[in-house]
Amino acid sequence: MKHSFFAKNPSVLLFLACLALFTIAVTVMSEAWGLSLIPTSFVKTLGKTLCLCLVALAMDLIWGFTGILSLGHMAFFAIGGYMIGMWLMYARTEEIVILSLANSPLPATPEEIRQGITSQIFGVVGSSELPPIWSFAHSLPLQLLLVLLVPGLLALVFGWLAFRSRVTGVYLSILTQAMTLTLALWLFQNDSGLRGNNGLSGLQNIPGLGQTSQDVISIWLFLASALALALGYLLLSSITSGKFGSVIRAIRDDETRMRFLGYPVESYKLFVFTLAALIAAIAGALYYPQAGIINPAELAPIASIYLAVWVAIGGRGQLWGAVLGAALVSLLSSWFTGGRAPDLPLGFYTIKWVDWWLILLGLGFVCVTLFAPQGLAGLLQRLAGPLTPRRGGAPLGPDPGALQEKEARE
Repeated sequence: MKHSFFAKNPSVLLFLACLALFTIAVTVMSEAWGLSLIPTSFVKTLGKTLCLCLVALAMDLIWGFTGILSLGHMAFFAIGGYMIGMWLMYARTEEIVILSLANSPLPATPEEIRQGITSQIFGVVGSSELPPIWSFAHSLPLQLLLVLLVPGLLALVFGWLAFRSRVTGVYLSILTQAMTLTLALWLFQNDSGLRGNNGLSGLQNIPGLGQTSQDVISIWLFLASALALALGYLLLSSITSGKFGSVIRAIRDDETRMRFLGYPVESYKLFVFTLAALIAAIAGALYYPQAGIINPAELAPIASIYLAVWVAIGGRGQLWGAVLGAALVSLLSSWFTGGRAPDLPLGFYTIKWVDWWLILLGLGFVCVTLFAPQGLAGLLQRLAGPLTPRRGGAPLGPDPGALQEKEARE
């Protein structure tokens, strides 16, 4: 007797139900369509947090399930943001230029509009030419395609070279960090075509929605982020709960034995690495319109280290644990560094949480590593107690935990 996917994985249905309830509650209590109990700025914070949860899922797939500690996946996150940001900035600037030229004695030519857009965007870096990398910035479908194509191809080429050479462990982690640092240093240059240190700004102004208030736009982006997280969770749950999930776990635990058994280990690792990069890019494409700005600092290697810390705190190898870790640390970071946490006077010294947040995060990571190596997810599971499966019939093997007759029939 075969069971449905949700019957075999009730935690997936529970997660989706909790996410749906959370999404509805935030929407109803927002300033846009509800009770105005949640300000627009916090709705954006929650939307960005959902995007960070999505990239944490990608990190858990590659690290928690496959055992590849990639310290460069926030680079794919930022690349996705840059790709969508190019269209957002170009299309919005085009609207402004056309409006400013509307009162001219003669209708503006396409070349004049193009020159106006170029001077508006690149005047800050002293350029008067539209870089070739912006050739498709006028087209939303093409830029959406590039959101997947650019990071996907980069991950595919990088992963193929690394896994083909059988680079593993700390050496692979160093290589992914080197890739991230190289991209960041290139983007810091003004001749990169992406405005150097200035980055892309004004991304919260969605083209064609100039008359729509930010509270409504923030809810739309929040709903899109929630939908992306739900689909990402469902996709990765289906991948990790089947035969493919068993194979990548086995690769994580004993790569040499899997290779000896004839499994194409490099192909599995390349697929997982590329898929995680695509998910990270989608998360970035949803994150930066809510953040409003992106610059090369977003690609700094420290961002990918934070991502690994989130997953470790939440619990590696548990998708909901990765979401829990990312959401918890992200919201706490926003609270402590945003000046919301009151200072703590000790008489001889006043603790300012803005300065102490990173120390708290580091201490939390150390404590989790030492006392709860399976993260908060493992801790919660231990507190809830072991879940004993319903078993019946005679054992079908000599071991105490052997398959039972009832399980075999199911």
